[in-house]
Amino acid sequence: MGMNTNSSSNSGDPEVMADINTTPLIDVMLVLLIMLIITIPIQLHAVNLDLPVGSPPPSSVLPDIVKIDIDAKSTVYWQGVALTAPQELETRMQELAAMPVRPEVHIRPDKAASYETFARVLSDTRRFGLNKVGVIGSEQFLE
Repeated sequence: MGMNTNSSSNSGDPEVMADINTTPLIDVMLVLLIMLIITIPIQLHAVNLDLPVGSPPPSSVLPDIVKIDIDAKSTVYWQGVALTAPQELETRMQELAAMPVRPEVHIRPDKAASYETFARVLSDTRRFGLNKVGVIGSEQFLE
């Protein structure tokens, strides 16, 4: 297959024909083409979904927002009023957890505040089931 000999030459030595046999290459290309043709229709199938139909909730109802600030001295402020004891924060969070519609909690720590204070406030919100929590003011950390 790879070599073709020609015995009609007068020299007595057979001539070597150095052509590349492209038949296996063509066979592989045809197999790949057939596999490609077979798999393309599989990718084009559509999936039918039954999406829920309904009206979006009214946008005029905004949730209440509770702002908790932590200053550079790690003092916790509830809506702008400084809290003197950690128990005071816990009692206010218990009151929020008892509400039928729980408000959003926005925590804004200062850049120089201790991480321990921030972690305690964040864990208290989780412990009392206040799941709508946002940390705001993070642009000050990009400096």
